[in-house]
Amino acid sequence: MPGKIDVPRYVFLGCGCITATVVLLVFGFILLTAAPVLQKEGISFVTGTIWNYDTHQYGILVFILGTILLTVVTMALAIPLAIFTAIFLAEWAPASLEKIVRPLIDLLVGIPSVVYGIFGFFVLERIFRDTIKPALSSTLGFIPAFHDPDPGSGLGILLGATILSIMILPTIAAVSQESIRSIPDSYREASLAVGATKWQTIKKVVIPAALPGIVTGVVLGMMRAMGETMAVVMVIGCSQHIPVSIFDTGLAMTSKIFCDIGYYFAQPEPRSALFGIAVVLFLIEMGFVGIARAISAGAAKRMK
Repeated sequence: MPGKIDVPRYVFLGCGCITATVVLLVFGFILLTAAPVLQKEGISFVTGTIWNYDTHQYGILVFILGTILLTVVTMALAIPLAIFTAIFLAEWAPASLEKIVRPLIDLLVGIPSVVYGIFGFFVLERIFRDTIKPALSSTLGFIPAFHDPDPGSGLGILLGATILSIMILPTIAAVSQESIRSIPDSYREASLAVGATKWQTIKKVVIPAALPGIVTGVVLGMMRAMGETMAVVMVIGCSQHIPVSIFDTGLAMTSKIFCDIGYYFAQPEPRSALFGIAVVLFLIEMGFVGIARAISAGAAKRMK
């Protein structure tokens, strides 16, 4: 009717505006707090390798490289497992089996990160120290990335990445499964009708069509991995150096904030420097979101 207020529209608009405002407020607060050190250090804040409160030097390249290495290893472990699980549940698993497996995967989301950290520290650390690290270093040790700098410990990037891959598995698997299931059956039937096998249909038709959703799930999982703190600190420590292999310890950006914020929050300059790490992490994640959107848009355009 003319003149009638469209209430649902304004309710949804209000919710969207509130969400956007919260994001802007959080980022604005972080940026405002970090501004003094960011202005003082300039580009050396990102490229510098020295972080020293006594000499007022703040460079986070060590933490950036630690975060990137940890994230790369995590995604290398998580992506194949999560996507293959999603394909199985969406395309092959009987309904009775899917009703059992999917809730079990979803339960992983509800486990607190500190529990993952405890499990990694007290259970997996021994397995990595006695079995996995010796096996990998003895066979692939000639490759620098698999050199073991501390054979007496199971802690390190690989253990942290294993824990994180379990934590992000439900996110990637759930989003990928729903994306695969959203593909119309007519796509599958047309492929099968011209003689393609079920696997060829999945590989050549279903996965390309579902790629935007799969990429979204991967990015969401990656952002959680980059933002995780407690479990990472417990299994890779707070060693401030650039990791030389996947068995080495290191220090991620979130771990640095967690390890230092309790000691230096009351001091303006150190607090500003720690918030500067958060700003850089936020910008890195924004960059990955932009890349994911570009990939999704390109995939969608190719499917038209």
